[in-house]
Amino acid sequence: MSSVVIQTCMADRSTRKPRVLFACSSLEPGSGGIQRVARMMARVLHEDFAPHADVCVLSLHDRRSVPDIAGRVRYCNGSQLRAAWAAMLSGCTHLVTNSGNLAQLQWLPGLRKKPVLTVLNGVDIWEQAKPRWVRSAKAASQPVFISEYSRQRAEATHGPFANAKVCWLSTEADEPAPLSRPVGPPEVLVVGRILSDRPKGHHELIAAWQQVVAAVPGATLRIVGTGPGKAELEQLAAQSAAGQNIKFEGFVPDDQLDDLYARASVFAMPSRGEGFGLVYIEAMRHGLPVITSRQDAGQEVVIDGETGYAIDLAVPEQLTDRLIRLLRDPRHASALGEAGRRRWAGHFRFSAFRARIRTILTDFLGMSDRIVGCG
Repeated sequence: MSSVVIQTCMADRSTRKPRVLFACSSLEPGSGGIQRVARMMARVLHEDFAPHADVCVLSLHDRRSVPDIAGRVRYCNGSQLRAAWAAMLSGCTHLVTNSGNLAQLQWLPGLRKKPVLTVLNGVDIWEQAKPRWVRSAKAASQPVFISEYSRQRAEATHGPFANAKVCWLSTEADEPAPLSRPVGPPEVLVVGRILSDRPKGHHELIAAWQQVVAAVPGATLRIVGTGPGKAELEQLAAQSAAGQNIKFEGFVPDDQLDDLYARASVFAMPSRGEGFGLVYIEAMRHGLPVITSRQDAGQEVVIDGETGYAIDLAVPEQLTDRLIRLLRDPRHASALGEAGRRRWAGHFRFSAFRARIRTILTDFLGMSDRIVGCG
């Protein structure tokens, strides 16, 4: 082959559009944090990269079209076989996934040796992660952790992840929520799935509530969410002397959560299992002080003593003390909430995430000469 032909082939290859397949678990709003990350990733890929790349999204579990997701989406109705077949036939040059589980697609015929970027969230890659998920995540050419805490915990368990990067998450909104000052007795809000293995801090909050009400009469603990541990939690609340001050809201759609954030004085979720904690930054967007724990990534999102408190779950009185202090001193709570709102505006609004993940995707796709500025 002549040098002219070789140079022409190389030029064609360099200007050819990448074909990007983004495989995610679900795009349905209100179905969980991992799904929310998938929605944001799909939005960035379609809005910022589609003019320069062929982008297709593959949703494993969704059974129908998600109205607010633009671009090409293949819905697989929960069928792993259908998802695998669609991935193999996609003709993609680059694979992007939102979990170590879906990173397993890289072993399929037609996808082997393709560049892979996978977003790693937390429990899907920590101590209880399935070995094949870990193997697939470590084989990715670009692992992306959602917090430094999550990266360190994964590497302490499984060893180094080559070329790993960290990309903090954000709210889907870019505008702050309207500020409102609650009236009536103070409320503490917790929003999260109620699991049987007790990772979210619900049990610790209920255990503390009798002392909280004794110090702040009328204070209400409002619990939003459902899950396999809900019945046990309701029984525990019924046995509490402060049970009448503990309210279960069940599942609340996203478009109705704003009202509950507006009524709250404090957001508290002293969890052991957050790889990042999207609910923390949503509370910060609403100007609420946040109580998290030192046992997970919440301590990376919330600045202890500045935007809320990161308590040590091994010292139970810390949670009770911080709750009482914030509920007794609305001015102090408001100051922390305002600081949290500023931190959200600087780091955790959607445009901040967009800039971070855009840089990572641009490098991954080799498109630095074609992607300029923000979309």
